[in-house]
Amino acid sequence: MRFWFKRKPANRRLGRGHVLDVKLRSSQVRAARARAAALGFGAVFAVIFGVYVAWRTGDWALNRLVYENKAFAIEEVDIQTDGVLSKNLLWRWGGVKLGQNLLALDLARVKRDLELVPLIQLAAVERVLPHTLRIQIIEREPIAQVNVPRLRPGGGVDLKCYHLDSDGWVMQPLVDNSGGITATQPPEPLPIVSGISYNEIQPGRRIEAPQVQAALRLILAFEHTPLASALELRRIDVSTPETLVVTTGQGAEVTFGMSDLELQLRRWREVYEEGLRLNKAIAALDLAVSNNIPARLLDASAVPPITPKTPKTFRNKKKHV
Repeated sequence: MRFWFKRKPANRRLGRGHVLDVKLRSSQVRAARARAAALGFGAVFAVIFGVYVAWRTGDWALNRLVYENKAFAIEEVDIQTDGVLSKNLLWRWGGVKLGQNLLALDLARVKRDLELVPLIQLAAVERVLPHTLRIQIIEREPIAQVNVPRLRPGGGVDLKCYHLDSDGWVMQPLVDNSGGITATQPPEPLPIVSGISYNEIQPGRRIEAPQVQAALRLILAFEHTPLASALELRRIDVSTPETLVVTTGQGAEVTFGMSDLELQLRRWREVYEEGLRLNKAIAALDLAVSNNIPARLLDASAVPPITPKTPKTFRNKKKHV
């Protein structure tokens, strides 16, 4: 009978055994993580604050000891140029004032401002401690001129003169306040290049038209020939494609092709010297034709007498200052 009344064993899962305090351990972990995060945030903040304080201190010390230090004030501006521009004008264009801090001066800005002037080809700016700023200038040298018609306010037309350098850069001559004389005007008249589109003639811009570039090369090459001591290039017309029509001071009209200018100049010299031997002067000559050069001669007495002149000497341009 005991077998029937024997109690069944209790379910162990319902027993009151020892239970781990999971909540206690979780709260400790969270507290440790919070302390670590606070310490990390504090360390990061301390580093950032320290860097900021060091930066501000260094910036203050740099301004105080260097950029605002009167020991580096500009007392002299040494300006050197290879042309005709006045030093006072170049000084004003550079925007430099005496008393400015030499170390705080933006040399790149001064160089940029100077080279934005069409009359200036290259500028070099350097500090000579403790008180001197040195500026070296290479000017653009005019070798030709272009005349552009402009309407007068009251009616009529005026001719506005622009200069071209050997690379085709357009320059506007400076006007002297003493009476309208161009301060950058060469002592002798420059050859006139005609037939250029007026839209291309803008100061500070380079004319890249092939005919204009060929005309400028012709001017430079002509000045290195014996013809330059006897003849004068008065006008070069570039309106005709593939040819240059030159008018001399004696009224001769010479047509050039755009290539082999040195060869064509040698042929011009040969025809000119043969004309002198025959007491003749050139009225028209077509050098663009390679064979059987067409030429028309006149009696030397029918043209203005030739006055010997000194060939123009252009400055030897350096590529770097």
